[in-house]
Amino acid sequence: MRGVVISKSPSVVVAPSSEEVAVAAAAAATAGDINLSSFDKTFGPLAITALFVFEHPIQDQDPVESIKRGVSRALVHYYPLASRLAAGPAAGQVVIKCTGEGVPLVAASANCAIKDVQQELSDDPVLQQELAVFYRPPAAALQEEGEEEEEEEEEEGLWYSEAEPFVLLQVTVFSCGGFVLGVTWKHCFADGIGMGQFLQAVGELARGLPSPSVVPDRKGGDTLLGLGMPPSYFELRRILRQPSQMMTLLDITVHSSLIRSIKQRNSSDSSGPSPCCTSYCSSEEEDPAPADAVAALTFVANARKSAGAREGYYGNCGTSRLVTATVAAVASADIMDLVKMVQRAKDRVVTQADIDQLLLLHLDGYNYLSLTSWRNIGFEAPDFGGGRPARVRSCPRKRPPLPLCVTCLLSKEEEEFKVISMCVTEDHAGAFLQELANIHTSLI
Repeated sequence: MRGVVISKSPSVVVAPSSEEVAVAAAAAATAGDINLSSFDKTFGPLAITALFVFEHPIQDQDPVESIKRGVSRALVHYYPLASRLAAGPAAGQVVIKCTGEGVPLVAASANCAIKDVQQELSDDPVLQQELAVFYRPPAAALQEEGEEEEEEEEEEGLWYSEAEPFVLLQVTVFSCGGFVLGVTWKHCFADGIGMGQFLQAVGELARGLPSPSVVPDRKGGDTLLGLGMPPSYFELRRILRQPSQMMTLLDITVHSSLIRSIKQRNSSDSSGPSPCCTSYCSSEEEDPAPADAVAALTFVANARKSAGAREGYYGNCGTSRLVTATVAAVASADIMDLVKMVQRAKDRVVTQADIDQLLLLHLDGYNYLSLTSWRNIGFEAPDFGGGRPARVRSCPRKRPPLPLCVTCLLSKEEEEFKVISMCVTEDHAGAFLQELANIHTSLI
């Protein structure tokens, strides 16, 4: 639909509820500084943006005011989220300074109904980015955009701004009463599970519940066991050689029948390591790399139980899973062989030696792929009074320099997975999509 107009009001800061401000002040005063855990530090300056699409209005309530109320009440319980990063006492140390400043929220309106822009919500990046607020790009992104910047390598401990909040919110209300909640947050503060837990609490408190159903915990990071940490943002920037072209953004639909077919084939194969199967899907791609070159795939798995996190912990807590094979092995494998490679990686914890090996491979960026899934992390749970989201999708501001795929939530009405793919350059997009079509045809 052309002519969609998103009108935005100035940002307002939502602080902890004044009704419970004494409780919030006491909690912040006794909290002290919170150290970033080794899991948190992995992500450096990275930020994530998600769009939550709510097709139904909140009866007799303005979605903006309802969410403001829920956020204000939730910040009493999630007081570190209303804080800022600061330098710690040790050189290079970064801490969460519990200032209770609050989080900014932008109210917006659209001149159409959600049903009028169903397709654009999936494939129009201009409209998608109008539905969220973003941080100012870090130095690396400024260089990509052509802005002048001294060629100085980013160092850990210099990647943050003490003025920036941990989360940015925008609520866009459509003419039908449905709305889209855009959430941008600093990955160093919370992973997807942590942000899903916070948004669930916002919904519960917006609906009038006296307290969140999950008691939050953010101070337990110091006691977490380090289990196969993924390579950090800084390590990947230094080690991986970036492709000469940026990755192209593809919004891919994968029908659940394909996933079921792969699972059934895997479980009927007695040579498989176990009857369970991942929901990730891989595809070989034309690549000029030598046959003996190494290709690597990484994905992060929830490690709260293994790392000893307390119930309700909402900081980062994920372990890296690593799959490596030669380009020739990947090209000659069928889809079930690739599934088994990923499956074996899920069953083992990555050691520091594995990570060192990955970093020593000096991979070309195009032979590396990072996968992440937003299924089963709580993004389906937020309900502000009009029901749960119909769709949740990733909304990247810029295409990443290294290959990445994000699996978003299954649509409630359709048996389809949305995969935000940024793993091939524009020159290879046609062959990549054709390969996916061939896999679907051969297995369904």
